[in-house]
Amino acid sequence: MNFFLETIQVFLLSIWYNVESFIHLFVPKKKKNIAGEVVLITGAGSGIGRLMAQEFAALGPVLVLWDINQEGMKETARLAKNSGASRVHYYLCDCSDKNEVYRVADQVKREVGDVSILVNNAGIVTGKKFMDAPDSLIEKTMEVNIMAHFWTYKAFLPAMLANNHGHLVSIASSAGLIGVNGLADYCASKFAAVGFAESVGLELLASGKDGIKTTIVCPYFINTGMFDGCQTKWPRLMPILKPDFVAKKIINAVLTDQVYVLLPKSMYFIAALKNILPMKQGILLGQYLGAFNLMDKFKGRSIKQE
Repeated sequence: MNFFLETIQVFLLSIWYNVESFIHLFVPKKKKNIAGEVVLITGAGSGIGRLMAQEFAALGPVLVLWDINQEGMKETARLAKNSGASRVHYYLCDCSDKNEVYRVADQVKREVGDVSILVNNAGIVTGKKFMDAPDSLIEKTMEVNIMAHFWTYKAFLPAMLANNHGHLVSIASSAGLIGVNGLADYCASKFAAVGFAESVGLELLASGKDGIKTTIVCPYFINTGMFDGCQTKWPRLMPILKPDFVAKKIINAVLTDQVYVLLPKSMYFIAALKNILPMKQGILLGQYLGAFNLMDKFKGRSIKQE
């Protein structure tokens, strides 16, 4: 295809995709049926992981929960069963340990079956400025927040590829789109999570595996305790998010094969501005939005997979 024809094709398809997006503002996308699918959620012992398990439970999949907190997983399993789940399995797994991920993944395959919806949710935050963060905590942040994604993809993607069927969900962060003062290691891990998920998604499309979907979730701070003490400068524009709201948005995105989920919606506009504004103006925008002071009163809680 020559340059002129391909340019015309891209132009016309772009118009159609915009029309399609406009239509979906008024006509919701059809939701897919996930009954019988095997859904694995990392970091399922508390927070968003627990709430996602409860939301998934009513939709009929088999739930597989991973965390380092066994008591937390037991409680999540109980709540999921109360929400309608017929089968819930839970496994102790330190996602920062590659060998443990592979070992527990093999156990899941033997005891439950092939995972068809993988939700990489486990995450930690040190809350320290870069030069104050011990090397061990920086390494742990990268191991949990991004390296674990590599190992879970390696473990569960082969079955999805064989069937050309599956869904990869990455719970990243708005800090994976915009740098934040005092979150250098966390931002690095979340930028990596976004880039990794995007790149693998493109690999799948390029190889014709269009039955495997990707969803990348980039929320602002969520009120789960992980970022206790953090304050937002403009609550109406960028509110601290309610966990149940975020969980429902994530499940809806999975059911409608939505690729990107930025929360709140103002993040779409802010992320776009960051990419088009001159550097000095972008820094000014960051100051205006409070990116220099968000972590000033950070308390958080003891570091664990969330």
